[in-house]
Amino acid sequence: MDSKDRRLYLAVLACALVPYVPALWNGFAMDDLYIIVWNPLVHSVQGVWHAFGGPYWPPDLGGQMYRPLPLADFAMDWAISRGHPVWFHAMNLVWHAGVAVAAAALARRWAEWPAALAAGLVFAVHPVHVEAVANVVGRAELMAAAGVCLAVYAAVVRQDVLLSGAALLLGLLSKENAVVAPALIGWAWLVGLSRPSRRRMLAFAASWVIIAGAYLAIRGVVLHPYARLYAIAPVFLGESGFSGRLTAIAALGDVLRLLVFPLTLRVDYSPAERTVVRSLLDGRFLIGLACVALWASLLVMAWRRQRRLEAYGLGWIAIAFLPVSNLPFSSGVFLAERTLYLPSVGLALAVGTALARLPVQRFRLVLALLVLAGGVRSVLRTPVWHDDFTVTQSILEDSPGSYRGPARMAALYQSHRQPDRAMASLRIAARIYDRDPTVFIAAADAALTLGQSHVADSLLTRAELLCTGCPGYYRTQALAARSRGDSAVADSLLARMR
Repeated sequence: MDSKDRRLYLAVLACALVPYVPALWNGFAMDDLYIIVWNPLVHSVQGVWHAFGGPYWPPDLGGQMYRPLPLADFAMDWAISRGHPVWFHAMNLVWHAGVAVAAAALARRWAEWPAALAAGLVFAVHPVHVEAVANVVGRAELMAAAGVCLAVYAAVVRQDVLLSGAALLLGLLSKENAVVAPALIGWAWLVGLSRPSRRRMLAFAASWVIIAGAYLAIRGVVLHPYARLYAIAPVFLGESGFSGRLTAIAALGDVLRLLVFPLTLRVDYSPAERTVVRSLLDGRFLIGLACVALWASLLVMAWRRQRRLEAYGLGWIAIAFLPVSNLPFSSGVFLAERTLYLPSVGLALAVGTALARLPVQRFRLVLALLVLAGGVRSVLRTPVWHDDFTVTQSILEDSPGSYRGPARMAALYQSHRQPDRAMASLRIAARIYDRDPTVFIAAADAALTLGQSHVADSLLTRAELLCTGCPGYYRTQALAARSRGDSAVADSLLARMR
């Protein structure tokens, strides 16, 4: 590595770290509480290896997902810091900086220095990354992205089957969306960034089959004892597969906005802030189709003009986003900014290549403005994830039409032993959207705290009509009750679980 490349990576490293320095003052928020603060597995050094034999979500909360590497990392962090959040956030910054450098390194192997610099800096400061970096459990996104970038680099640049396979395994054991790595490698071969021999391609394919088989077998054994809960985003509840696909296409308008002009950021995209699309003539669906057409036209243009890295970056966006897009099937998240972390690597590669074609002076000016704007927006957004209260306030302000705001405010009221105010907030949430069973289970918690057992029974009956995975929801609410010291309420909720 020459001195110029060292300066490149140091610049990317600095820009990835500086905007997120305020995260070091953040605490634990949202899922951090369930995965880290209230999870006994994380609180001992034995959790580093026990994480590989258990689910990501604690068994009491349903035992969903298999992501042992983030859990092991959290256990190590806990042992080092004794549970102090500053260390956890510092490690998130390190992981993010590593992915930013990896994105720059990918661009550097296939393009000149200016394109690599632009790609690395654009990725480093992109505001859509704030949720993944500033919220501790976002580490799963960071580690998965690191694994995917390393797998692609090892396969396409070094053509190293073993190293690429190890990186793929790192990604898969961090989060399931790392499954896109083989497709990204194949796309690089198709675009022409690398031309391995047919024998080498078969070796890679064989390694992927072996890794996938081993991963699925271990995952199946670990998750087998736990209840199979299929979470679905509230916006899709009770809707047909057709309307689900229309809604997923409509969401591409938000995806384009978040990737290209991320001025407005949201913690939550739930009803009635975002509602289902049922008609082909719905304006939101047509906007989504227009986004697809725009992406396709840019890809075709880059392909025809033999701008290989630009075409590769555009393809990366689609490939990396597909598993979380709700297009193949409806998932537990309609839209979350953290899920755009890996797709934005492709955006950085494409934008970096495009910017490098500008005259030198204009290139410097445009890149400086992008870095400044992205860095400032990220700095201002990071404190939103300080704690549960700041996150809830953000939902209420940024997504006033979402039922999640009053529902989360109710949880805060409950934690401060104000069940009457919690019940009032949950009534507001139910008026906005009455098809999420967790609202009624939380209301039953408040009713039990108020001594209104008959009201709680009525609310739980309503919840049972809405869900098939209620046991997990009961356990989550019971854990929240127990954490605030209401063991009797927690026991009562679990006793009512069908």
